[in-house]
Amino acid sequence: MHRNKVVHPMTEITFRTRNLTKTYISGAVEVQALRGVDFEAEAGEFLVILGPSGSGKSTFLNIVGGLDQPTSGEVWFQDHELSRMSERELTLYRRDHVGFVFQFYNLVPSLTARENVALVTDIARKPMQPEEALDLVGLTPRMDHFPAQLSGGEQQRVAIARAIAKRPEVLLCDEPTGALDSKTGILVLEALLKVNIEIGATTLVITHNVAIQEIAHRVIQFADGRIAATHTIAERKPASAIHW
Repeated sequence: MHRNKVVHPMTEITFRTRNLTKTYISGAVEVQALRGVDFEAEAGEFLVILGPSGSGKSTFLNIVGGLDQPTSGEVWFQDHELSRMSERELTLYRRDHVGFVFQFYNLVPSLTARENVALVTDIARKPMQPEEALDLVGLTPRMDHFPAQLSGGEQQRVAIARAIAKRPEVLLCDEPTGALDSKTGILVLEALLKVNIEIGATTLVITHNVAIQEIAHRVIQFADGRIAATHTIAERKPASAIHW
């Protein structure tokens, strides 16, 4: 029996790495953080990256985010080879194309939520208004509050608003719920999913929390500096259905 061939439309690739390695040298000690990573991410994908501490997750995220350079191999953002860029070119790449969200919020305590977001919109090429970014993450009523007046989850959502206000093609999140309880973390995940849909940013989320994988399009499992497994989530769950 012959089956009709399924023809898929051309999909834009946001990231592509080939044989990516990273070695750190400290005195006489060599640490191989990445050992030949081949990876692709499509435009608009929501990827969850799992793996134990020391497996290479954060090193990988730092390289695709332009914060670090590989020892060898290739890393591409669309048709731009990051692994050949100068420091200035990487700075412009980070400024114009990448939003970062970390475990710790890094907000300026003397500025309101709106003013923290405006730090990015003042230098971006095609920014949202700070009010629009804060509305996207559900913080319109809190935009004139200072960080000390906000809960941990609200501060993290301000950090997300700040990251997306430049309308980045890429949103890179390293343990964004790591400092939060389950209820608050779910609000943060809901914000990330909404942003992924609304602005179409390719989103990579590093986490130790295996439960979070159920909201992803695909899950990437790191182990010992390599991608040990990749699988697609057939039936994605909403963040509200996640428990940890």
